[in-house]
Amino acid sequence: MAKVMLREDAGVIYFYIAKKDMEETIQKIEFNSEEKWGGEVVLSNGEIWWIQPNPKKLPKEEVCKKLND
Repeated sequence: MAKVMLREDAGVIYFYIAKKDMEETIQKIEFNSEEKWGGEVVLSNGEIWWIQPNPKKLPKEEVCKKLND
């Protein structure tokens, strides 16, 4: 599990982990509506993470879980 900062700029959603100084973009997301946003996400580096589905309110800090190594 990691604390992640999620922000949106010009329609692109950025996924930033300060501890690793890693910033990637979200390429694919399981749930992508204003009411239910999150689930499995695929990052630009190929990693797959889980974001607890909630209403979409960006920017925000979220605790996320990495699903692949």
